[in-house]
Amino acid sequence: MSIEPQAPKPPFKPQPQEAPGKSSSMEPQPDYGEESYRGSGRLTDKKAVITGGDSGIGRAVALAFAREGADVLIAYLSAAEDEDAHETRRLVEAAGRRCLTFRGDLTEAQNCRNLILKAVEGFGRIDILVNNAAHQSTFGSIEEISDEEWDRTFATNVTAMFRLTKAALPHMQSGGSIINTSSVNLDAPSPSLPAYAATKAAIQNFTGGLAQILAERGIRANAVAPGPVWTPLIPATMPKEKVEHFGEQVPMKRPAQPRELAPVYVMLASDEASYVSGATIAVTGGKPII
Repeated sequence: MSIEPQAPKPPFKPQPQEAPGKSSSMEPQPDYGEESYRGSGRLTDKKAVITGGDSGIGRAVALAFAREGADVLIAYLSAAEDEDAHETRRLVEAAGRRCLTFRGDLTEAQNCRNLILKAVEGFGRIDILVNNAAHQSTFGSIEEISDEEWDRTFATNVTAMFRLTKAALPHMQSGGSIINTSSVNLDAPSPSLPAYAATKAAIQNFTGGLAQILAERGIRANAVAPGPVWTPLIPATMPKEKVEHFGEQVPMKRPAQPRELAPVYVMLASDEASYVSGATIAVTGGKPII
């Protein structure tokens, strides 16, 4: 009988970081499933692209995919995340799978195309696309949000998703799976995250339309809507008082660890979910999405 590792609960220590944040600087360290995730061949020989794959939810998904038998390309933003990306690659390769990396700002259209090109050149095809990279900042009022900040949030969270999906589709066959990371904010927007929350609603809406468009091609599209998750983005983008109490707002009174998201992505990526498309799966610690 296996015993699940105990997930930490707030309060958490103040730990400000520069965005986008580093996993190694967090206390407690996020649990990516290194010791707990056991694969069972559910994604054998599939080829996956995961944006924001250096840390947070993306690293946990990359690890789980690899242990389920998939080769993975992880994309990340900048040299500041090289250390985290290298660790994710180590975990994937330790599982006996290939791991390609792509560093670049996905708000630039050519980088989106180059990312997909690298995956296709390396793997020959794409079976799974996980649009997970995200940008967020916390604000006290609408007046604090610059036009540039608003545009960057939508460019990262929504426009890049569209461009990557469009570029990947010619290289996906029937049975392919697109998984977009939305958020509990799609339904219950945080007043301190208006730009981010608006993008997460857009992601769910886009996913629902995409599922209908792609059904006749045998390609599925779904969204995952996490609640609070203990990732580097939290101390890097939130004030210390919010970090201290992060996760207390949901019924379970704690944030998820990244490992707790990964099984949902595995299910949606697998052939077992062959009739699941257009869905939004909530992983929210008891907070409902209506």
